[in-house]
Amino acid sequence: MTQLSTAPRFWELTHHLGRMGLRDLLKAYFTHYAVIVYLCLAALSLAAAARWPAPLVPTIASILLVVLAYPLIWYVLHRWVLHSRWMFKVPVLAGTWKRIHYDHHMDPDRLEILFGALYTTLPTLLIVAALPGWLIGGAGGALAGFAAGLICTAFYEFAHCVQHLGWKPRNPWLATMKRRHMEHHFHDEDGNFGITNFVWDRLFDTLYSRGTRPDKSATVFNLGYDDDMARRYPWVANRSRSSAAGNPRRTRAAGQGNGAAENAFSAAADRYAAPIGGNSLRRDRSIRGIEE
Repeated sequence: MTQLSTAPRFWELTHHLGRMGLRDLLKAYFTHYAVIVYLCLAALSLAAAARWPAPLVPTIASILLVVLAYPLIWYVLHRWVLHSRWMFKVPVLAGTWKRIHYDHHMDPDRLEILFGALYTTLPTLLIVAALPGWLIGGAGGALAGFAAGLICTAFYEFAHCVQHLGWKPRNPWLATMKRRHMEHHFHDEDGNFGITNFVWDRLFDTLYSRGTRPDKSATVFNLGYDDDMARRYPWVANRSRSSAAGNPRRTRAAGQGNGAAENAFSAAADRYAAPIGGNSLRRDRSIRGIEE
């Protein structure tokens, strides 16, 4: 008689990117439901665009517009929506804000909450990718633009995962990109909003390094949702397993003590402020690893 396996499925486990390698990430990425949905919808949109095409020029224009505008769209949403301090004040939006960004800053390396939520990404893509395509090239342009937006989103999700991966790129440009993003998470959240490039950070003067901002932000983890805000606007706190003070070191301190957890987070931040070098993945994991 065949015995059924009791081993938990991959996505029933908790995964921390700081302790994963590139092979682990590839397995996680291509088996996550959101990525599968993005890629399948992109394939269907491209097939439909081929079946009911717009003229060549509007099709190319729709795709180029989305690809070129995507970094700006991400910057605007990241800075003025996700890092605004109004969403947690609105009861119907508090849960969404918690899911798509607060939880990620509370626990930056946890893979399950790094991926975007389909109920926010897909409607956004209909507005910023399909609608402009429709205005340019009708239904065919909308399908081409939507497909481009889906592919860009899948690429951004992967790039974001790499930023948190327990791996130091040997390429100086990639290593610098990763270091800037780690500073966004562990030093000062009010800057370095880009994921694949920092063009718009430069233009809006939000690009920084730790050397230019020596003081660490008190809200780098909680995004301003502290105890006082939790008392006034309790909807995020009511949904959260962690302290409303918003410091992930408190939740990770269980079983190891606050001091050990704080040192682990400090090491993670210091790791990405160090000069670019050729440390191995094993050493990178040992420095960057943050125990549960």
